[in-house]
Amino acid sequence: MILSVGHTAIDHIFRVPRFPKPDSSIYIEDYKRLYGGGAANVAANIASLGMESSLLSLVGQDFQEYGYEKHLEKIGVNTEHMKILEGKTSNAFVYTDEKDSQITYFYWGASKKFPEQNVPENIDKYDIIHLAPSDPTYNKKIAEKAKYLSFDPGQDLPVYTKKDLKTILKNTDILFSNIHEIKKIKTKTDLTFNEIKKQVETVVVTNEDEGSTIYNEKTIKIPPVPVKAVDPTGAGDAYRAGFLTAIQKGYDLETTGKIASTVASFTVEKIGCQTNLPTWKQTIKRYNKTFNKKPKKK
Repeated sequence: MILSVGHTAIDHIFRVPRFPKPDSSIYIEDYKRLYGGGAANVAANIASLGMESSLLSLVGQDFQEYGYEKHLEKIGVNTEHMKILEGKTSNAFVYTDEKDSQITYFYWGASKKFPEQNVPENIDKYDIIHLAPSDPTYNKKIAEKAKYLSFDPGQDLPVYTKKDLKTILKNTDILFSNIHEIKKIKTKTDLTFNEIKKQVETVVVTNEDEGSTIYNEKTIKIPPVPVKAVDPTGAGDAYRAGFLTAIQKGYDLETTGKIASTVASFTVEKIGCQTNLPTWKQTIKRYNKTFNKKPKKK
C-alpha cells in the first residue's frame, strides 16, 4: 500500500499569451477549475494504475460541494486519513504561457492546520509513504516514522527550515526534484549534490521536456515519452505516481523511470492533473509502443 501525504486542492488553471510585468495586465485565453493538489494527484494516479492508494490530507467544508470526495472514491482512493475542517480547501492558481512556463499562486486553506495534527497510529502498515508538498513540521513527524519514504518538497520548499529539510532527507529513500528545486535544496541545506546522493538511496531529477535522470548506484537517463502536449500541469505528480507504482511492483530503476515517464505523458495530453488518468493496461500498452519492448522486472 502507498500513502500520499500533503495538499488536496482545487486547481484554477489559466492559459495566458505571456506573463505581464508588474503594474500591468494581460488577457486570459482559457480558464478551468479542476481537481488537484500534489498529494491528491499522486494518490489518484496510483489508484488509477490499480495499486492500493491512500491519501492523508486536510480539506475545507467546500470539499464535498466540489464533488471532490466522490471523485476520489470513484477512482478508488482510500480517504480514511482525510479530515474536513472549518474553512476552505486549498486552492492553486496556475498560469501557463505560450512557452509552457508556469507561475503558481497557492492558497493553503485547511492545510494550514497540519502542524496541529497527530501522525496516525497505523502509519507503519504502508509499504511506501510519499511526502508531497505540505507543512514541513508535519512532514518531519511522518518522515521519522515511515518504513520507506519518498519525498517531494516541491513548491513548498521555501517554507522548510534548514534543520527540518536535513532531518527529512536523512530519512528519505527516494527524493524527487526538478532541476530548479535541487539547486534550492543544495543552497538551503549547505549540502553538495554528492552529499545528498550519499544520504538518499535514489535521487530523481526531472528536467521538463528533456526527461529525467535517476541517481542510484549508477546514473540513468530517462527520455520523455513523445505526445502532443496540451498542458504541463500535474506531469510531475503523475511521474512520481508511476515511479512509486513501478517500484512497488518490483521493476528495476530504468524500467521504473520509463514507466513513470509514460504515466506523465497521459497527463500532459489534457488540461488538468486528474483529467486523463491512465490505467495500468493503458500505461503498459504505450510503454511497449514507445520503447519497443515489454517492461522487465528485477
